[in-house]
Amino acid sequence: MYTQFFNLKQSPFSIAPDPRYLFMSERHREALAHLLYGVGGGGGFVLLTGEIGAGKTTVCRCFMEQIPDNCKLGYIFNPKLSVEELLLSVCDEFRIELAPQGAGAVSVKTYVDAINRYLLASHAQACNNVLIIDEAQNLSADVLEQLRLLTNLETSERKLLQIILIGQPELRAMLARPELEQLAQRVIARYHLGSLSTAETGSYVEHRLAVAGASSAAAPLPRRLMPLLHQLSKGVPRRINLLCDRALLGAYVENQPQVTRGILRKAAAEVFAGERAAKPALRRYWPYLAGGVLAGALISGAAAWHLLPASTLATPPADGKPAVAAKPLAGAAAGAGAAVGATTTGGNIASANRVGAVAASAVGPGGVPGSAVPVAPAFMVGAGAADAEAVLRQLAALWGLTLPDGEPCQMAAKMNLRCLQGKATLAELRRLDRPALLVLNDNPAAPHYALLIGLSDKAATLSVAGRQQNIALAALEQRYAGEYSTFWRAPRGWREQVGGGDHGADVDWLARRLAQLYGLKKPLEGQPLDAALQQRLREFQQAQQLKADGVAGPKTFIRLNQLGGVAEPRLLLSASAADVVAGK
Repeated sequence: MYTQFFNLKQSPFSIAPDPRYLFMSERHREALAHLLYGVGGGGGFVLLTGEIGAGKTTVCRCFMEQIPDNCKLGYIFNPKLSVEELLLSVCDEFRIELAPQGAGAVSVKTYVDAINRYLLASHAQACNNVLIIDEAQNLSADVLEQLRLLTNLETSERKLLQIILIGQPELRAMLARPELEQLAQRVIARYHLGSLSTAETGSYVEHRLAVAGASSAAAPLPRRLMPLLHQLSKGVPRRINLLCDRALLGAYVENQPQVTRGILRKAAAEVFAGERAAKPALRRYWPYLAGGVLAGALISGAAAWHLLPASTLATPPADGKPAVAAKPLAGAAAGAGAAVGATTTGGNIASANRVGAVAASAVGPGGVPGSAVPVAPAFMVGAGAADAEAVLRQLAALWGLTLPDGEPCQMAAKMNLRCLQGKATLAELRRLDRPALLVLNDNPAAPHYALLIGLSDKAATLSVAGRQQNIALAALEQRYAGEYSTFWRAPRGWREQVGGGDHGADVDWLARRLAQLYGLKKPLEGQPLDAALQQRLREFQQAQQLKADGVAGPKTFIRLNQLGGVAEPRLLLSASAADVVAGK
């Protein structure tokens, strides 16, 4: 209906699995790598889980296109079956011949014997067999146990049947049951497919619009709406498709050349009608507010973010003990009020004066009311302390850049500074050794952001609204939501990732840097990334605790630069600061 209005060739946000619209985020590539590793690892089970609409089927389809020629594939998409029905489905998928019906009653043993004969014959012909079971959370315990028994047939090197289970998060809970422990121990690779980040959501939308024929100069879904779109859709691809489709229809009805913030919110109210996740989350959060975990919180409104009144934070702790005043934190809250502008790119509105007026309360390391506080002041993020764009601009300043107005990652790219966004533990960020924006879960209704500038084994240094604060690592781990963003600088023309068969200046650079690290002679220019170089790359990645896939992505590039002594911002934390935070 709206395609002609926006000069599109077809609807860009259909939920049908059209391969032309395939968008592989870093998470989807990692999930695919786990599946491919599982097939090559000779093990029994590979597990891929994810929320509804996260893209599990997309990854599965990519995997099916990349399996080796010597692999025979079986695919079961409706696993609500009995043991006998499942075994019959396996026979059908692999075209296993059964005895004629007149030869006697067909039993479980009949099916299993036929499958075993087939697997032995395939192995004799150097063929592997891979069985994919989608929606595996619907499997019964009996069926799962029968699948485990099917993998008992093995040689001294590998199992003759490899099984990939794809399902929703409850599949992981199922495999954690005591009666399925033997199966769980046979899972050689597992991956949980999370939602897209804000930046990935924007790239996903732009990709689908471009495939549908949209002009980048007048995109019907402008980039400035991506933070709100990510928030409303939770970064789940199917939810993004449903929301964008309804928003484009709304813009068409209102005769608007672009989707506006109001249209997007109306579309979300229609598509996600009945969802009331934000309000219950706030109700559950009140005990923490009363205990003094936050000096203030932001709650979602129809068009803006409003601050909670300071009077609501005056309730004393449940044990009756007065809260200890934390003067440095009060200063931080005041600094936050000065740092935050009236309006952010995401359309969030906050009063700087009211932020500065909110009083700060001390809390324990884990944010639990009444818990003991170390010598160092407790960590706090003031209400509206910083939005993601402000923190990214502060991060860019560490690289000596002042970003112009606009979306920070886009502006940084014009200055040859690239964004890297994803999910990582604090231990992984320590290995990355790069200052980064952290998403904090202090407020379930609206995330807070802080800039990580130092990290040791015991403590971290954060910059919140331009003010440095030290925090014990255990306290930060409870508040870190697992998402980060950082910058990295690559030679101009460097691709997002370089893999086998590629050639060009980026491959030459990679070969030179690896040769330097391993003490080898200088390689020739213009050579492809052949098997030998790819193996050396895998060895390097494995030694650096990176994903050893033989593909040079941002993390591999960052580590190569660091070991090569390139002067770039690093994570540093003095021992004295760590000791103070640890209470020594």
